[in-house]
Amino acid sequence: MHKLDSLPENLVNEVEDFIDFLKAKHAKSFYKKNEGPDSMAEEPKSLYGAAKGLFIIPEDFNEPLDDLKDYM
Repeated sequence: MHKLDSLPENLVNEVEDFIDFLKAKHAKSFYKKNEGPDSMAEEPKSLYGAAKGLFIIPEDFNEPLDDLKDYM
């Protein structure tokens, strides 16, 4: 706490952001202070697969480009 009190305000803000990051990263095992397991912090939602269907790879994606035929 002494180290935190000695930091300038902009660095204190960074420390607060880092603490929030750590809480979200470890949300499964993070409990709110002085409260039971029923008050566990919300688990962050996974973004894995969130862009599915937004990008379409054309059938000829791996075919040589006409512009580069002179170099092949």
